[in-house]
Order: sequence, then C-alpha cells, then structure tokens
Amino acid sequence: MDLFDYMREDNLRKEAPLASRLRPETLDEIVGQKHILGKDKLLYRAIRADKLGSLIFYGPPGTGKTTLAMVIAHTTSAVFRQINATSAGKKDMEDAIAQAKSSLAYGKRTILFIDEIHRFNKGQQDYLLPFVEDGTVILIGATTENPYFEVNSALLSRSRVFELKPLAPEDILILIHRALTDKEKGMGSYGARISDDAAAFLADAANGDARAALNAIELGVLTTDRAEDGIIHLTLPVVSECIQKRVLNYERDGDNHYDTISAFIKSMRGSDPDAAVYYLARMLYAGEDVRFIARRIMICASEDVGNADPMAMVVAASAAAEVERVGMPESQLILSQACIYVACAPKSNASCLAVQEAMETVKNTPTAPIPGHLQDAHYGGHEKLGHGVGYKYAHDYPNHYVKQQYLPDGLTDRVFYRPSGQGYERKIEEHLRQLREGEKRNEGKA
Repeated sequence: MDLFDYMREDNLRKEAPLASRLRPETLDEIVGQKHILGKDKLLYRAIRADKLGSLIFYGPPGTGKTTLAMVIAHTTSAVFRQINATSAGKKDMEDAIAQAKSSLAYGKRTILFIDEIHRFNKGQQDYLLPFVEDGTVILIGATTENPYFEVNSALLSRSRVFELKPLAPEDILILIHRALTDKEKGMGSYGARISDDAAAFLADAANGDARAALNAIELGVLTTDRAEDGIIHLTLPVVSECIQKRVLNYERDGDNHYDTISAFIKSMRGSDPDAAVYYLARMLYAGEDVRFIARRIMICASEDVGNADPMAMVVAASAAAEVERVGMPESQLILSQACIYVACAPKSNASCLAVQEAMETVKNTPTAPIPGHLQDAHYGGHEKLGHGVGYKYAHDYPNHYVKQQYLPDGLTDRVFYRPSGQGYERKIEEHLRQLREGEKRNEGKA
C-alpha cells in the first residue's frame, strides 16, 4: 500500500459511522456475549490459540457478529477475506476460493467470512461445501436467521454454531461511555456529555442493538448545539428524539417473526391474556400484517378453544372481517378484544384431536362402503340399488334423535370426539350422555 492508498484508507475510517469506527479490534474490547466469549469458553480459547474450525454466528442485528469476525481477522495468522451474501455472485466466490488455494500453497490458511449467509441459495451454499470440507477455507458465516432453517445441513454439520444474544442495558451503557470518551475512534473530541437518565433510556430503548444506540449517540452529538458552558448536553429529550422509538428486531419473513407468533398463540392457549396482548402489541408495533394476526387468532379459537366456547370462533371470525374493513390504527382495538377473548375462554382441543384421529383412521384403514341407508336417494330407482332404504329421519322421533348406524361397518365402535368437560362442552357431554342413556332404556323396553 503506497502513501496515497494509506491516506485514502485512513480518511475512509474517519468518515465511517461511529458504530463502525468503534468496532473492537481485540477479544478483550468486546462487550457482552460472555456466554461464548468468557475466558473459560471454547470460542475464546480457540481464537486465542488460532485453532479455529468453521463457525456460524447467529443473532439479532447489532449484537456483534461482524465485530467478532473482524476481531478474529486481527487475531488469527490466517488470511481473512470477507464477502456479503446480499451482493456477492458466483464470480466473487470463485475468486475467493482461487485466492484461498493460492495462499494454502504457501502454507497460509484462509478464513472466508460471509455476512448474511442465509441470503445464499442452496446452490451457492453447496458450492462452498467441498472447500470447507477439504480445508481450503475456514468458513465463518453470520446470520440473523435461525441457521437450522436457513443454512444447508451439510454446512452446519461441518461448522459449530454460536448464538449471540441481544446486549444487556449495562453492556450498552459501557459502549455509550466509550463512544463519548474515546477521542481517537469515538466522539471524545466533541466534548459531549449524556445525562444519567438519558443514558439509561437509550440503553433500554436500543433493545439489545448496540448499533442503534451508537447511531443515536452520533446523531445527537452532531446535531445538538453547544450550551453556554461549551458542552453538548445529550438530555433525555435529545436522545429520545434521536432513537425515535424502541428498536424492535422483527422481520415478517424472519426467525423472530415465527418466534413471536408462536409465543402469541401459546399465550392464548395458556389462558394468559396479558402475555397474549403483549405479543400482539410487539407484532403491531413492528408493522405485522393485521390479516395474518387475525388468521392466527381464528385458528387458535378453533384448535384450542373449540366447543368449550363456540363464541370464540364467532368473535375471531368477526375480528378478521372487521380488520379488513377498518385498517390501522383502529384494528389494534379489534385484535386486542379478540385475542383477549380467546385467551380468557375455557379451553378444549377435543375437536382438533377428533379430526386428527379421524384423518389417521382414514389414512390407515381400507375405505369402507358408506352404509346403504345413508347413501343418496334423490333420484329414481335408488330403491333397486338399496340406496337410502331404511334411513330413519331424526326429526320424526322424540327429542329429534333415533339410534341408527352412521359409521361404516368395521368402524362402528370408533369414538373420535371426546368432549373435554370444559365450558360449553360440559353441556355437549351431558346431552350426548342423555341420548345414549335413552338408547339403553329403549333397548330395555324392546
């Protein structure tokens, strides 16, 4: 690198965002992630010893995946090469592998860091596999998505997955202090101070995302006028305006999306209206499609409430229709009412279990003929075929009920629906019991 190149690189570093400039260069500078980077932990020891195998770093944005990869780049003796899966093509991958082979010929290993590795399709991931397997490259992949869903199982089996957690507020407070005091890489030369309440708010509002907190600090310092004492005061109103609102890690097609909807449904099923409405609020805040939420409430109303409270389905279906007509922000009121009703309703999965058991029976038993007396009789000549002959019309009998065979031969003793005794199913259970007792009385008289 000549003087001109060095000066250009130095200027680029100075112009980079604060979060990038402040990125740690050593393991000991990394804040948080002690569950994988404690001095007694495998990853810490492997980096220190320069004995790395292929790795997958998985975690939300701003938790240090790229930072950790860059620290490895500064620590290891291997050649470090980085590509981003959002923009890299096959040519980039071929170039990286060719350079790795060249370096290996001189006894130098290559660490290939692929950011957003989940963006690679199956073919692109398959291309890497033989070079990971034969040691041409040591792969480090970073992903915000669950790698067990998004990364090929063959690559996963040759890598060790480390999950990075959202940073705790106390970790982000350390970074805020570092950003405001570091004169070389941070904003220390600006003479800015942050109040305790503003720092605490920012550390909490960043929601575990260090980048969000540092971006807010940078924006606050660069846009806030100096006070009469010559200091830039970052007060609570200033930082709350800079971060605007709590950063929420939520993508409609991402892993967190599925985790949140899962927690939402399980909270309704578990009869916890407070948790249900909390997860509803998280989805609404993040801009989730209200129609998707309404569909999940309808499914829960049928699967988990069922006939213990048939009104749950009515409420859920009405909510689904209403959000189509009303839109946001009013739809949040409708969805709140519906999810709270479903959460508070008595629960029964008897209907769900009934159809599952019936489906298994249909799948695993020969298709039995429908009893002749139940077959269609709305055409001339049905009597000659025995279709509909002997059918008893229930409304012609006391209590609008008469005993007759409905299930096919060979299945007459099968029971699929077993009322749970919860809520309205107590009445259903009692009604069915009375009908069956009436059958026995009638059989005794005969």
